[in-house]
Amino acid sequence: MRRLTLYSRQYCHLCHDMLAALEALRGELAFELTVLDVDADPALLALYDERVPVLVAADGELCHYFLDEVALRAWLAGVK
Repeated sequence: MRRLTLYSRQYCHLCHDMLAALEALRGELAFELTVLDVDADPALLALYDERVPVLVAADGELCHYFLDEVALRAWLAGVK
């Protein structure tokens, strides 16, 4: 199963929106999702702070702020 990481924070409405969009796709697409709070780790905060939410795959960033469903589907299909 393909793994994704969502860098997020608790009080971010865009983060909640991206997580909801990803959860809605889980029934159709096979992927594991780990959600990490950037505010809980100074290194993550330094990397992502104002860019959250950021969706990252093993080979790099897929999107930030809003879910790029086309990029996600392409990555899951091995096209990216």
